[in-house]
Amino acid sequence: MADGRASAHGRPGADARAASFGKPLLSLALAGMMEDVRALAGGVYLLAPGGSVLEMAVMAGLPRAFAAPWERVGIGSPVPVAEAARERRFVWVGGEEDMARRYPRVAVVLPYPFALAAVPVATASTVYGSVFVTWPGSHPPELSDRERERLSTACDRLALRLERAAAEHRQLPPEADLLAIPPEAPTDDPLGTGEAARMVARLPYGLCSLDLNGRLGFVNPAAAELLGAPADALLGTRLWVSVPWLDDPVYEDRYRAALFSLHVTSFVALRPPGDWMSFRLYPSTTGLSVRITRARAVAELGRAGRRPGGPSSLVTISQVLSLAGALTEAAGVQDVVQLVADEIMPAVGCQTLVMLGSRGGRMHVVGHRGYADPQLVERFDGLPLAEQNPGTQVLTTGVPAFYETRGQLDRLFPAVRDVPGQMAAWAFLPLIASGRPVGTCVLGYAERHPFPADERAVLTSLGGLIAQALERALLYDAKHRVAHGLQAALLPSSLPSLPGFEAAARYLPATQGMDIGGDFYDLVCSHGGASAVIGDVQGHNVTAAGLMGQLRTAVRAYTTVGQAPEEVMSSTNRLLIDLGTELFASCLYLRLDPGTGRAVMARAGHPQPLLRHPDGQVRVLDLPGGPLLGIDASATYPTTEVELLPGSVLALYTDGLIESPGLDIDETLAALGRRLAETGDRPLDELADGLVEFGAGVTERVDDIALLLLRARADN
Repeated sequence: MADGRASAHGRPGADARAASFGKPLLSLALAGMMEDVRALAGGVYLLAPGGSVLEMAVMAGLPRAFAAPWERVGIGSPVPVAEAARERRFVWVGGEEDMARRYPRVAVVLPYPFALAAVPVATASTVYGSVFVTWPGSHPPELSDRERERLSTACDRLALRLERAAAEHRQLPPEADLLAIPPEAPTDDPLGTGEAARMVARLPYGLCSLDLNGRLGFVNPAAAELLGAPADALLGTRLWVSVPWLDDPVYEDRYRAALFSLHVTSFVALRPPGDWMSFRLYPSTTGLSVRITRARAVAELGRAGRRPGGPSSLVTISQVLSLAGALTEAAGVQDVVQLVADEIMPAVGCQTLVMLGSRGGRMHVVGHRGYADPQLVERFDGLPLAEQNPGTQVLTTGVPAFYETRGQLDRLFPAVRDVPGQMAAWAFLPLIASGRPVGTCVLGYAERHPFPADERAVLTSLGGLIAQALERALLYDAKHRVAHGLQAALLPSSLPSLPGFEAAARYLPATQGMDIGGDFYDLVCSHGGASAVIGDVQGHNVTAAGLMGQLRTAVRAYTTVGQAPEEVMSSTNRLLIDLGTELFASCLYLRLDPGTGRAVMARAGHPQPLLRHPDGQVRVLDLPGGPLLGIDASATYPTTEVELLPGSVLALYTDGLIESPGLDIDETLAALGRRLAETGDRPLDELADGLVEFGAGVTERVDDIALLLLRARADN
């Protein structure tokens, strides 16, 4: 291992640096760890500049493609190597069940029996990355003290070498992966080698060998015949690439499973038109030996009209993983319907899709695809669940139903005559989540379609994925309907007409949370004048919204009885304290006098308003004020009188419009002022939309936005 020092006779500079890394530092360190603990595979990750991403620098024992989803890993990702580096601790995963429980994302992509250790590569002051090593499933569920100590010591030693390199400003050169241990040297007896080849050629079954990348290194004549391709065309290629009828990720997955677990693995595959082949894989740390024979028992099943229970090509593993990942991102019900239409319909070869749910004892259509006339489906919306038809039966019993022909459906449901569309076969899949049915997925086929056992199993499993996504989506949609309804009820449905003034208002909820918040505004006409208020109750949830409704009602009541602006603020402050809530609120209240065009304002910890003068100049109104409402019962709220000339625009807003994580509030306020100056002559509704877009431009809004604009008419 290079120790970072140049030879006494070497040239300084570049030569010294090259000498210090004359051997691959990371590869040798990893190989030493794996040999010490007899691990199957491993990899080294280094922290990229910036400290937020781990990048795989080298891998050993298995092809890098096995770890392709984790070439680059965010330091906050829920995977072992990131956790080891992030928390500077040793991570041990004792087997397949432990992985599925603690790191489900890894388990979904690598559903094989193996154990894993992830170890930080760090000194007392700096984290450089992490190392992982894996063992086949035969490893004990607990890591021995010796294995733990050897791995920790080796990673500490590697960290010191990396620290030394960093101190001397040396870059690590790229290193090649260590795929396998070199094969044993061939025997010196050429006759023995030749006789071994002749012996293998005489065997009546197929034999071939695959390297760790799945490439064929040897094929005997029987294997070439069974695979249906000449040996010279197969050598150096991958089975699932060079043999068309093995071109399915299911078979490649068996090869991966054998290498990861070092367990003997087998599968059967159909060679067209009707010959079933049996494959048995014998793995080692250098590759796999494969035995190929005719699957005679399976062939007998095929002649009896039944398909074997081998891997189905109906939906590949990659498609299932893609669908599962996509469904986790689906928010609303229509997102789920669209994803099922895009992902499942092409995979299973159906032509139509109907998603059914239930509400109030009746069936309702959640969504559908593939029907030229939507009325064919929508007329079934609202049918009682007690009515006997396949859709309601599956919905209420949770048992899937498959009809290969229209005749089968008619025999079981003779009273059902109006099945949507001109389909010839159907699959009715129960959507069961949390132990209860949430709906039914109906797949329609234009031609007669048999549903063998393996296909039924795949479709039923897909129904489980869809059900979980649909349950989340139904809850999401219901929550947002409640939130939007409550918010609409608490805010004014429209603004009154004011003598001498125009008014426009906008409200946007935060993108995080329940789409409901404590921001409010109101406009009240009383005693020949008008009053405007804008405020912000702490939080954006149902509690904040409920308190906001109480404050808005209180301000309206105090205004109606004729209290002065400072009295309205003081009364509202005492009310909030009397309610005993732990939430505070900011508020800005003003009384307009249409006759003089003047406004008297009182402020309680609220952002300063902006005033655009008729000449386009914008200034921040520096209003004195009192503390937030709900803090001090004896607080007073001084008032300020401001003249609103004809054509001027007063902008009242909550802090969600100008505050965003990582942005300077003074710069944001200045930018808002420039936007108001440039666009202030537009119609007031158009101006309000433009200013709200200014605050809504960030990807994630962590706070609500309320905006109230008042423009003094020029003919006032």
